[in-house]
Amino acid sequence: MVTLALPVLIENPAEAEAFRAEIRGWLEEHLTGEWATLKGLGGPGKDHEAIEERLAWNRYLAQHGWTGIGWPTEHGGRGLSLWQQVIFHEEYARSHAPARVNHLGEELLGPTLMAFGTPEQQARFLPPILAVEELWAQGYSEPDAGSDLANVKTRAALTGDEWVIDGQKVWTSNAHFSDWLFVIARTEPGSSRHHGLSFLLVPLDQDGVEVRPIEQLTGGSEFNEVFLTGARTAADLVVGEPGQGWGVAMGLLGFERGVSILAQLVEFDRE
Repeated sequence: MVTLALPVLIENPAEAEAFRAEIRGWLEEHLTGEWATLKGLGGPGKDHEAIEERLAWNRYLAQHGWTGIGWPTEHGGRGLSLWQQVIFHEEYARSHAPARVNHLGEELLGPTLMAFGTPEQQARFLPPILAVEELWAQGYSEPDAGSDLANVKTRAALTGDEWVIDGQKVWTSNAHFSDWLFVIARTEPGSSRHHGLSFLLVPLDQDGVEVRPIEQLTGGSEFNEVFLTGARTAADLVVGEPGQGWGVAMGLLGFERGVSILAQLVEFDRE
């Protein structure tokens, strides 16, 4: 059995074991037939494997209430505690279930919209994230900035009722099959470092966006370059106040460093 060495308090061991049995039983019942052929596929270094098939499995999980397990119930999640989330990922790894493809939306953007988004943004984007109907990519890193987020050069200007965006992002995971990109862009001319940045939600399927996959030694192309040339998004698709995107971006990274990596930790421990 996979056992994750995390200091998680379980006040009721009997309840925990009952929950573990529920998950294990569901996976044993459902990870069969065509789904069983996906066992072990995906994950770090293997992200290119069976994307469409794993996406279908991810949507199957959603139909049975196994996405957004840590999301609050008022946002459509199951509201599970930390120890329940740990047990879920332990059993998921033990079963060799395929890696899911909705990580950036479900684990990063979703919680960020709950914390910083408007009710309208939450109503528009949270349900399709939960149902795995819309996939997201992260527009942070740039060729001349790397992971120095405060040094981004991508710019956006509010023109009428739209933001017009110009710049380049790199190492953009899964952009080649995603629907949307959350972008950090400089929206205040003359600003520097973490001042004057905004957090924008940008549709990828438009003439102003070009996605170029980066071929890796593994044979896949998990990462991409994304060129934004007059790309557009609606004026109300800025999360938080314009010019205050640094706080939103740091909030998202806080979620990334929280429970979002539980699945990978458990899988590494299993390996």
